[in-house]
Amino acid sequence: MNKVKLDNRPVGPFPGMIVGAMVNDKPTYTTVGAGGCACFDSVLCASLKDTHYITRGILQSGYFSINIPSTALVKEMDYCGMASGKDIDKSSLFTAFFDEAGTAPMIEECPLNFLCQVCDSKGIRGFTMFFGDIVAAYVNEDGVTQGQPHPLKIDPVIMMAFAYCSLADIIGRPFTEGKKLQIIGE
Repeated sequence: MNKVKLDNRPVGPFPGMIVGAMVNDKPTYTTVGAGGCACFDSVLCASLKDTHYITRGILQSGYFSINIPSTALVKEMDYCGMASGKDIDKSSLFTAFFDEAGTAPMIEECPLNFLCQVCDSKGIRGFTMFFGDIVAAYVNEDGVTQGQPHPLKIDPVIMMAFAYCSLADIIGRPFTEGKKLQIIGE
């Protein structure tokens, strides 16, 4: 198979995420294209420009939420990345709910939500990567199969290059499919 060389920019796939925080006692939200799982422990990460309005709220409170929107929320997710909280009050865009473990707003309309407490951060090229211990997690009841979030029921937005995508099918399970390979010499 022939390869085409790309420029040196990440193209994904990345999970579509809406980060929430409190700024001036109001919920605000932004779309994040760089973030996700930081390790196999209960730590998530989100990278935000240092100049973003929401960054100030995370620095002040020490909490942020990561909300995974379904494909039905692609317009709202995109808007959150286009409109600055400095100029637009995004508090009424979603129904906010809170957990007693922390002060960041989570989004009722998103099927999967994580409340994170900042455990570390790293500045890089005008961005701050926030690492957060998950202190509370929620999933819509209809998004669960056998006690676990089901990816097709959650229907997350996947960001790939310059497109928003959906999941079409489940094709395998981690740490299972590789066992089916027959490797010579084993």
